[in-house]
Amino acid sequence: MTNLISNRLKTLGIDLPPPGPPAAAYVMAATTGNTVFLSGHIAKRDGKPWVGKLGLDMDTESGKAAARLIAMDLLSTLQHHLGSLDKVKRIVKVMGLVNSTSEYTEQHLVINGCSELLFEVFGEAGKHARSAFGVAQIPLGACVEIELIAEI
Repeated sequence: MTNLISNRLKTLGIDLPPPGPPAAAYVMAATTGNTVFLSGHIAKRDGKPWVGKLGLDMDTESGKAAARLIAMDLLSTLQHHLGSLDKVKRIVKVMGLVNSTSEYTEQHLVINGCSELLFEVFGEAGKHARSAFGVAQIPLGACVEIELIAEI
């Protein structure tokens, strides 16, 4: 089997981190039929939760950077679960939760950090449906959490 996605990651200068374990009573990935569901992944920096609230102590660009890092974690989990990212036919859906103040309205721009990386890695197959929500809190105080659905 070819390693198209692995080669693309190398070309983009992206080294995927090792996949992380679940933080509670769930699995990181579950497959049914030709669909893989990835559990929510929180933003991490230096191996620890990236804590913050958009509109209070974080700006949109920092949130977008956190979402991009989450995309790398999602890809790591997906690769570990499938054995190869080349098995992905397309990214179907991304749902992003942004820990933000009630006045903050740029959640969609924060989640672009994830979406843009998926486009870079998978091309047309990375274009997906998406939701972005502002929430009062995310586990461990993380600034962003993202889950993903992929077709294989």
